[in-house]
Amino acid sequence: MIIPPIAFAVLSGINALFSFNLSAGPEALIPRLPTHRPVNHTTGVSQAVYDDLVRYTKYASGAYQLICPHPLGNELVVEFKELISSTKGYVARDDDRRELVVVFRGSRDLNHILVDTEAVLTPLSVPGLSDIAGAEVHSGFQFAFNSVAEIVLDAVKDELKEHSGYELVVTGHSLGAAIASIAAVSLKSSFPRTNVRLFTFGQPRTGNAAYADIVEVLLAESSIYRATHSWDGVPTMIPVEFGYRHHATEYWHFEDPAEPEHVRMCEGEEDPECSASIPSSGINWAHMRYFGQTIASNPSVCW
Repeated sequence: MIIPPIAFAVLSGINALFSFNLSAGPEALIPRLPTHRPVNHTTGVSQAVYDDLVRYTKYASGAYQLICPHPLGNELVVEFKELISSTKGYVARDDDRRELVVVFRGSRDLNHILVDTEAVLTPLSVPGLSDIAGAEVHSGFQFAFNSVAEIVLDAVKDELKEHSGYELVVTGHSLGAAIASIAAVSLKSSFPRTNVRLFTFGQPRTGNAAYADIVEVLLAESSIYRATHSWDGVPTMIPVEFGYRHHATEYWHFEDPAEPEHVRMCEGEEDPECSASIPSSGINWAHMRYFGQTIASNPSVCW
């Protein structure tokens, strides 16, 4: 495989940027910040939406386990790992819910905790989509997805042949959330008749405004669940001044404990009353805790 020099350099920096030492336990290493209590955020979400957020948090958390033979008790279709990009994840099948779940792991680099502020935008070019209306994405995130795209798309294609009418759900946490966002538009373009939903947790800004528009048009805002948690600093770590913009639809878990009344469905792409209202503090306790789940710490989600 020929690695684009810029993509390799940026991916290395981003892997370090979103790295954390899981061997010591995430809560032991990550500073806690006070809960952000917003004003006028009292509407909450339905129990059904909240249950979905919890469910796909568990899938995303399972990707950090060394093995995940039965994600949430369901069928494991394929696991994938690309050594150069360190992109890892799996595809699972839930026959009760008639869905395929594509999951991407975040970074698990145990050796480096560095900060690389370089965030190079490059034209969107993934299976099914390229050179679309000026859409640009982070070159490292795109390289990470493209390194496993063939495996993922082949697995999904084979499963949809055997299980016609199944829905696709794409999910991930942190760096894996950014990869999931790119994967979702690639999958929707490759399988246009299949309903695709996207659930991300602690997703950094992934592309520019044109990319955000494409995500929303292809998937529909009602099928996008970009979850953020109180003071999690990763969603705002890459600044808008670099040309980046979040896509909709943000679901801000603004206050603990985890319950539907403490989650707000935000408006538009960069709702100033949601996580965009807080300064970035990088990876912190809130980044490792979503909807009652401590990310990467519960092996039972894989059995």
